[in-house]
Amino acid sequence: MKNPFGKKGWTPERIKDLSGKTFVITGTTSGTGFEAARILLSKGAKVVMLNRNPQKAADTIAKLKEVVGNKIDVINIIMDLGIQDSVKKAAAEVLEQADRIDALMCNAAIAQTPKRKVTQEGWELQMGVNYFGHFTLQALLFPLIEQSKGRIVAVGSMGYNMGLKTIKFNDLNWEKDYTPNSAYSQSKLAQIMSIYELNDRLKAAGKSDIKAYACHPGSSRTSLISTNGSFLMNLIFNIMKLTPLTQAAENGAYPELMCATEENLDVTGFYGPTSRGNFVGPVGPHEIKSHAKDKAVMQRLWDLSEKETGLSWKI
Repeated sequence: MKNPFGKKGWTPERIKDLSGKTFVITGTTSGTGFEAARILLSKGAKVVMLNRNPQKAADTIAKLKEVVGNKIDVINIIMDLGIQDSVKKAAAEVLEQADRIDALMCNAAIAQTPKRKVTQEGWELQMGVNYFGHFTLQALLFPLIEQSKGRIVAVGSMGYNMGLKTIKFNDLNWEKDYTPNSAYSQSKLAQIMSIYELNDRLKAAGKSDIKAYACHPGSSRTSLISTNGSFLMNLIFNIMKLTPLTQAAENGAYPELMCATEENLDVTGFYGPTSRGNFVGPVGPHEIKSHAKDKAVMQRLWDLSEKETGLSWKI
């Protein structure tokens, strides 16, 4: 697949002045989320950060002011994606604090939880945080995104292709056969599938001025594995960091920044690094396997998600 952005791929140099625009980003205290916030602020945007740790969020704002400048327009709202009540409270605060949403960037994630855990709702933890938490947030913020003719960006993972090639509807919470990677892969497949299903529903409703995009950061040097993963996973990833199979967190932020700002992107595409198995390299569109667009599974997942969260999208 030829990269429409040339040999170097998409880079933030393409982002125009963003004064007057508002971006909501989950998980910005480190890694790709921090870099995405920094770059958007440097272009004049307002950024609403959603993080669960108040101290880390305050430190992040101080650091952003240090590197971008004191006049930046940035706030943090406390939110824990693993607790539905926290997500609902945070969404209500976002709607109070923002008069528009040009893009909701679903960046936060947990990965490789060594032993099976569940959320208060009884969902397997990675599915609860990465998928259901973001599903609820998207649904509650959708009216303002729609009004703003904005976008929803899901930061998936190439992990979508490393586990089961479908959704495990008969055991969604992994009461049997739990492995850290299988559950993580499932949560990322669900995130990506729901974006394509959302686009289908927007198209059917004649609302093609609202966009939803699926992307992934490649293999970026972030704290994702070290925060949550087992000793062995940490060891493997720390060895990988020394090879050409990983890239800087800033590069990992490029796909979500592109999906949040670039005009005329194809909503049916999948975006990320395009070299070395899509781990690193110039950012652009690349292949996504057909199981991630299985229509029957996408529809069933959406209906199940509305039932599980008790939220019905008004599309």
